[in-house]
Amino acid sequence: MIKRIRCLPGAIYHLTYSKELLAFLPHNDKRRWVLWTPSGYYDASLGGDDLIGWHVNNGTDKVAYFDPISSFRIYDRPDVISRVLQTLEVKEATKIEFSHVRILSPFDNTEVKSTELTVKYLLNASPERAVEKIEVRVNGRPFLTVPSDDLWNNDEVKITIPQEDCVVSVIVHDKYGSKVYDRVKLQWKGEASVIKPKLYIFAVGINKYNSKSFKNLNFAVKNANDFIETIKLQKDLMYSDVVAKVLTDDWASKDNILDGFKWIQEKATDKDVAMIFMSGHGESGHGESDKTGYYYAPVDVDSGNFVSSSDIIDKEKLTRGKLLFFLDTCHSGNVVGVEGPNADLLIKDLARVENGFVVFTSSTGSQESEEDVKWHNSSFTKALIDGLKGKAVHEDSKKIMIEKLGSYISRRIKQFVKNRQTPVFLKPQTIPDFPIAVKR
Repeated sequence: MIKRIRCLPGAIYHLTYSKELLAFLPHNDKRRWVLWTPSGYYDASLGGDDLIGWHVNNGTDKVAYFDPISSFRIYDRPDVISRVLQTLEVKEATKIEFSHVRILSPFDNTEVKSTELTVKYLLNASPERAVEKIEVRVNGRPFLTVPSDDLWNNDEVKITIPQEDCVVSVIVHDKYGSKVYDRVKLQWKGEASVIKPKLYIFAVGINKYNSKSFKNLNFAVKNANDFIETIKLQKDLMYSDVVAKVLTDDWASKDNILDGFKWIQEKATDKDVAMIFMSGHGESGHGESDKTGYYYAPVDVDSGNFVSSSDIIDKEKLTRGKLLFFLDTCHSGNVVGVEGPNADLLIKDLARVENGFVVFTSSTGSQESEEDVKWHNSSFTKALIDGLKGKAVHEDSKKIMIEKLGSYISRRIKQFVKNRQTPVFLKPQTIPDFPIAVKR
């Protein structure tokens, strides 16, 4: 079977029929890559699905834009890539019917002055895909859901947008779990909002574990407390109030952690910002049936309790406010004494358009997250705190934007530990860049 394919730089060809099976693009950062079929189905590393896409012209009087393939998650099909390699046949492996949705109005980059908006869309659904619902989101967070019974009765919805530049997206869900969406960016030209949002923080840090399988850490508790104390300084600057809940060591049981997720879900409204920070140990897979999933280890892990990625996503995906997730758990080697956790799957799941998280992680799933007495924190938390205190300020303004913060953390950690650790920042295309702090 292997003798029938030939790998060339950038492509994989079938030798017998001289046809391209797959195209391959490795980024020169030696971290990101994407592998795709001629029709666009792909598998990719973290962030790799932003490397390819479509160049869209908007006429002679409008600026063209690039739509990355990450905008169309229905093409994210590792199973199709596997079938192509197994069968050496693209046509059969990619026989997939799916639905399309387009936002007809408002147009992209429309200037708006009212918070009340009517969104008109066109659904082109394949009967084979059995569409279950349409979801409308504002800035990546859920606004309303159109159930299957009403899909064919209406082609427009009325929504409320914030008094700021925003992104409105329409997402189609089918019975196979596939999603496809369209989005438009809106420019706010009305009165500026003078109401500051409220910030809710849930932080977990564990140094001492009950299980002998996990070595104790030095700074996980301090990481959580330092993060909270740093962001609390934003009260009356960026936020009208900062409300925090923290669990450390003996208090950080699985039940208490799940209660913390529920607390965030219940408290944060669509006008608020929520942050979740977790520092401690993780594990790759759990039991014989799951070798690839990601699990966070609570303090009572010795009784078989783990916090799974589905626990995190299921609890939080319905929170309507802006939601940021900071994961500082990928310890391995000498630090943990067990195989490093495969956090990549969790990171990709959190940042999917249908979940709407903004995700910062300390490293990829195969790397260590280092801590050192020189920093009195992990390298990730040290860089994060420095950035929030003003080192990641955006150009001439005093605002600290999430994209600028992600870039700063990456550069800072490289100074700390060279190339031994690669932090990850992922943001769905449905969420615009926004500030999370102001330099004092």
